[in-house]
Amino acid sequence: MDQTQTQKPDVVPDTASAYLDPHYWDQRFAQEEHYEWFKEYSHFRHLIIQYVKPNSSVLEIGCGNSQLCEELYRDGITELTCIDLSSVAVDKMKQRLFSKGYKGIKVLEADMLDLPFDNECFDVVIEKGTMDVLFVDSGDPWNPEPVTVSKVMAMLNDVHRVLKPGGIFISITFGQPHFRRRFFNAPTFTWSIEWKTFGDGFHYFFYILQKGQRSLDKDEDTKKIDLPPISLFHEELDNEDYLFRSNLDEL
Repeated sequence: MDQTQTQKPDVVPDTASAYLDPHYWDQRFAQEEHYEWFKEYSHFRHLIIQYVKPNSSVLEIGCGNSQLCEELYRDGITELTCIDLSSVAVDKMKQRLFSKGYKGIKVLEADMLDLPFDNECFDVVIEKGTMDVLFVDSGDPWNPEPVTVSKVMAMLNDVHRVLKPGGIFISITFGQPHFRRRFFNAPTFTWSIEWKTFGDGFHYFFYILQKGQRSLDKDEDTKKIDLPPISLFHEELDNEDYLFRSNLDEL
């Protein structure tokens, strides 16, 4: 290995619960310039462009140091707002976007559990790996801790609130349908639920929830779910994303 090559900072925490600590993220973003959770944009672009149009107003939750907003901008989606709880991430994102000339993208420090936006103001809300953080210390994935349930529902309630009628929530995650549908299907929500997968061997889930399009099918929670077989490559086992798998018994 070339000893002059720049080493990636060691930002992986000792315990998964550290991902819930805002100070951890401030320290991480101070060291790390860029990291993409759950694959680069090119891996799911074919899905994004089906649902996000050039004139869509888009909110990205938990932008961190991802380049997702830049990729969307280059695809002609320019009405973009990004939020993150970390002031360090927000400051560095603003600097990076300004240096590249992406002056129209708004970047705000905000909590995804208490979104500072009016009702029905976005066509699309996107989260990529952000909700997964809420599950890192949730206990049994079939019966999560009450504090986890409370936080997840707070996030989803606010996402539902800020979406326009017919708006779409896109969730890119490791969370399998049998774990996520209990939250997505809560009676308070009016969105339909669809999902697709992407990735080679190690599958990620791409959920599409459209507000106001919920099925009246009473059996929607009991429909058979066919999941792709899982096959892990060495580079995926080495990837930090692997820490967020919740169905380790299936590997």
